[in-house]
Amino acid sequence: MQELMKAIYDVVDDHGAGRIAEGADFTSRTLVSQKANPHYETHRMNVEELHRIMKFTQDFRPLKAWAEAFGFDLVPKDKPEGISLNTALLRLHTDLADVTRLAFDAQADGHVCSREKSELLKEADEVIVSLEVFKQSVKAA
Repeated sequence: MQELMKAIYDVVDDHGAGRIAEGADFTSRTLVSQKANPHYETHRMNVEELHRIMKFTQDFRPLKAWAEAFGFDLVPKDKPEGISLNTALLRLHTDLADVTRLAFDAQADGHVCSREKSELLKEADEVIVSLEVFKQSVKAA
């Protein structure tokens, strides 16, 4: 928890409490400073306030510190561009059919070798990318 509090403090210190107070809709610079100060026990930042700060600053060090506290790595996710909905759907089904055919063939002899596993995982990753493209396409439609 200490690393999270330090990360919050560092974000506020680096971006300026006054600028954050104005841009993230806080009542005062002093309030932001107090809530970000890890040694100020009576004022703690809530999740909504932290969300507003990270959204305004686009600085996600607190989120990274929180993820690390629970043993996770925070990695930004690249969102693919959307395409026409029908094209995205066709691509998704084509990639899924490739995985289906490969999995069926790999199991024909009753054993899936390491090369086949590798190919299946590669094809599965392509399905995941196609699904992300489909999701973006739906949002853009």
